[in-house]
Amino acid sequence: MPQKTGRLYEFGPFVLDVAGHVLLRDGKPVPLTPKTFDVLVLLVENSGRMLSKSELMESLWPDSCVEESNLTQQISMIRRALGEKSGGTPYIVTVQGRGYRFAVPVVGYSEPASPLAQKLPEAHAAAEVPPRAEIEERADHGTGVIDLIPRLGRHVNRRSLVLLALIACVLAAGIWFAQRQISHRHASGGPQRLGILPFQSLRRDPGSDFLGFSLADAVIMKLGYVNSLIVRPSSAVERYRNAPVDLRRIAADLHVDKILTGNFVRDGDDIRITSQLIDVETENIVWKGTFDLKYDRLLTVQDRVAGEIIRGLQLTLSPLETQRLKSDEPAHPLAYEYYLRGVDLYARNDFKMAIKMLEKSAEIDPHYALTWAHLGRAHTANASFELAGRDEYRAAQAAYEKALSLEPSQIEAQIYMANRLTDTGRVESAVPLLRNVLKTNSKRAEAHWELGYAYRFAGMLHESVAESECARLIDPGVKLSTSALNGYLYLGQYDAFLRSLPPDNDSALITFYRGLGEFYKNNRALAAQHFDRAFESHPSLLQARVGSALSHSIAGRKQEGLRLVRETEKLVSERGVGDPEAIFKIAQAYAVLGDKKSALRVLRISIESGFFSYPYLSSDPLLNDLHHEPEFIRLMEAARKRYDSFKRTFQLSGPMQPGTCPSNL
Repeated sequence: MPQKTGRLYEFGPFVLDVAGHVLLRDGKPVPLTPKTFDVLVLLVENSGRMLSKSELMESLWPDSCVEESNLTQQISMIRRALGEKSGGTPYIVTVQGRGYRFAVPVVGYSEPASPLAQKLPEAHAAAEVPPRAEIEERADHGTGVIDLIPRLGRHVNRRSLVLLALIACVLAAGIWFAQRQISHRHASGGPQRLGILPFQSLRRDPGSDFLGFSLADAVIMKLGYVNSLIVRPSSAVERYRNAPVDLRRIAADLHVDKILTGNFVRDGDDIRITSQLIDVETENIVWKGTFDLKYDRLLTVQDRVAGEIIRGLQLTLSPLETQRLKSDEPAHPLAYEYYLRGVDLYARNDFKMAIKMLEKSAEIDPHYALTWAHLGRAHTANASFELAGRDEYRAAQAAYEKALSLEPSQIEAQIYMANRLTDTGRVESAVPLLRNVLKTNSKRAEAHWELGYAYRFAGMLHESVAESECARLIDPGVKLSTSALNGYLYLGQYDAFLRSLPPDNDSALITFYRGLGEFYKNNRALAAQHFDRAFESHPSLLQARVGSALSHSIAGRKQEGLRLVRETEKLVSERGVGDPEAIFKIAQAYAVLGDKKSALRVLRISIESGFFSYPYLSSDPLLNDLHHEPEFIRLMEAARKRYDSFKRTFQLSGPMQPGTCPSNL
């Protein structure tokens, strides 16, 4: 049967090497016939899933007519080879009358075969090779590696002995060099970049699938307090949910050095979680572990995995980091389950159901701060993206305040609340929150991005660009798929703005911004194409509606454009949508379409609601027809006063506060 080249599968004390066609137990080969090996591979590759007898027989004997007893015999031989004992934990479970299921957790990873090992004589490959860990330990402590060679068997000839001695010396030198490289990397102070992938379920169980993403998210948040690590946010790894693991491709996409993978299987109240931390460049396993625990002890997983990662990477923590990494106060088990479900639903953009799950969690256990932080974020998203409006904003603010009353230093609540404060006209309160986060978490990309977002609302445009670029330097994926780096646009750097947009993103929001960039460059035909495409894909999005109105203006259909803008303004007003930057785009559309009175009315609402970016407002070419209007002059004076006050309070000595963006990225 066809095999997957270069795949290794680890379970219990065994390693199944598909390419090498060998099963190892504690490093020693286990004898298997070729057909028995094929049966084992098929079972292991489908671990946790029942394979019917007919499916197995069709895969194993596709061109032959064989009796079912042949399959039964092969299963029996595998069980003997694996050392299954009566009353012990079975590797293979028989589903009566239907088929078989490989029942133990399996960790799969890639490992290219060594060309040198492929050339060794078969007699050498069958010899008893000392475990790699023992060789590494001897090399590390300066003891002999060559003295292990006598254990390789009495029948190895002198020429082969010399060859093996040479290999051992090369191996020892390689280990020494790798250790020197690791030590140098640690000594240089360069941060280690880590991606934590959603855990994979080994059993098809819709009732437990939410654990895969939410458990990974919990570990990500835990490690976010460690300054010597750059941990990719959950939003960056969500796309790998239930996806095949290609370590090198994922590492390149995420710009990381290490990847944590894991799987889990739930059986009633019992759950087993297996994970491993892999150095992608060397394909070495830095750490691996298996946790068997009761379902109501899920809260301990994030602490245990985070602790093992810190030990595996040999990180030294400050007293403050150690304090922040201490275990959370135990939540009620059912409350924690609802919390995990809410986190998973938010990642799936089901904000309304996420709110329900998180509210249920808070009802059962109102003292778990993270529940309130995520509940606030879900309310904010529902208010903005679903145009739910003012009531949701109020609920979000109350949730953030509750989270911080329980845990004043919680990073997530501070970042989420800062975004909500900026969106609702209180940018002066948002900036201190974000700066406070960055004092002790300077590599938190999301905090840099939100600070850049706040700065552009207040008109500190160069600082906004610097913070946003810093966020992307730390994490190229941060906000890449959902937001635009508008600071460039507001500075009149239209080419830089267009280059900053994610090239492979065709979402309505990013497509609208491509159109807006081209509109500013007077490439009106190209702008109209982008505007129309954005509106077709998401006609309820505020920005897409504004883009469609601008497209009508390009085509000379001003009345149609005005009708759409008026409908949009009415919808925003009725629902109490608070984003003043988005509201400003309605004012721009009115101005372009020639309705000065409406443009000035909405511009006043935008400025009074907190979008007072005076350098941009006073020079925006889309507002040129308003410049001589007395109301426009009064509005610019109000924006300038608030901008000057903000700048006096928060102006830095340079584009960024010294040390804010880490220099060792």
